Amino acid sequence: MRKVIIGHHYWGRPGGGQLVCAATAYSLENIGYTPVLTSTMDFNPENYKQWFGIDLTKYERVTWNIKLNMFGIMLRLFAWKPMLNALKKHEANLLFTDESTYKPLLKYKGKEDFKIIEYIHFPYEITVFKKYIGTGLYYKEDPYITERYGKFPMNIYWWIFTKVLPKYLRKNPFESADLIITNSDWTANIIKTVFGEKPKVLNPPLPPNLEIVENARPFEKRKKSIVMVGRFSEEKRYHWVIEKVMPKLLKEIPEAKLYIFGGAGTGTALRYVERLKKLIKKNNIENSVILLLGASRSIINDVMDRSRVFLHATINEHWGIAVAEALARKLPIVVHKSGGAWSDIAKEGEYGLGYENEEEAVAHLSRLLTDEKSWIKYSTYDSERIKKFTLNTYKNNLASLIKAL
Repeated sequence: MRKVIIGHHYWGRPGGGQLVCAATAYSLENIGYTPVLTSTMDFNPENYKQWFGIDLTKYERVTWNIKLNMFGIMLRLFAWKPMLNALKKHEANLLFTDESTYKPLLKYKGKEDFKIIEYIHFPYEITVFKKYIGTGLYYKEDPYITERYGKFPMNIYWWIFTKVLPKYLRKNPFESADLIITNSDWTANIIKTVFGEKPKVLNPPLPPNLEIVENARPFEKRKKSIVMVGRFSEEKRYHWVIEKVMPKLLKEIPEAKLYIFGGAGTGTALRYVERLKKLIKKNNIENSVILLLGASRSIINDVMDRSRVFLHATINEHWGIAVAEALARKLPIVVHKSGGAWSDIAKEGEYGLGYENEEEAVAHLSRLLTDEKSWIKYSTYDSERIKKFTLNTYKNNLASLIKAL
């Protein structure tokens, strides 16, 4: 059986990148490959059954076993090392990675019956290199980056990262890899801006343990509550929602509640949670905002099914798997007018509402919490569209792209 190396820098949390890599392992096994997973740090594959409903326990793991939990971005610099160890150990036919730091592996390019596939979540080049100043996506221009890395001490980590990055960063991905894939049309257009070519778009799949709801719970049987889902991290902008959105919304709808679900497996994430708790207390909204760390899929689904709206606060979100999950539960979405969440998932207003500032966000939330007609409009779309985001569709589309190689 042919072997495929699947390289990701850190498998230890339930994020979008981890879902893509896990889905790829499942998909490639189903078309005749034996996956070998590589990571800078060891991880527990059992977690993926709970997080996504994907079984990774049967796959061999090759890890480097370094310990840098507090400096996760630095792990990306060395993602190539366990991939290289796996390539030395196995006669692999394929390397799939969602990391761009695989320059040391390019000596394998051109080897007979061996192909490299790179999945680009977002091109680091546009945030790192000064020639992209003015695009709105360069460091300190892009809120997605500055929310997390714009202040001390994270700005120090980012500076070190960008200084070391060129040593391991492949140059033009279209020259380095045999196939370039990305997550959304929005990201694909940015990649074309950087490299002059447009990659294939393969939307990340919904987790298979997420049921696609055919008939939504009626409006009147739902609470005036809002749901947010995503890891506890600065770029998710939960602090903005707590400080700017909820106080204004509660003046209009005092009984409204906000449920924030997320993973917090690192020290940085836990410190962010403590910051959110202080903001909740400072704004006297302890009874209106509930933080839920590490909740199971069933609990998230249940709260979604009893709520009236899903809010996503990240600016320039490359894709937004949690937004797609909300659509699968027939939960109306409110997202920032940027990124793949707006262009590909909400289809610029066709399947959800968009905002540019807190006033617009509050207006949309208030409308969906209280206006049944508006709520029905954004919850009763054709289920066939969301089925395009299933794991089976991802598998079939990936198989077609590989066959074309």
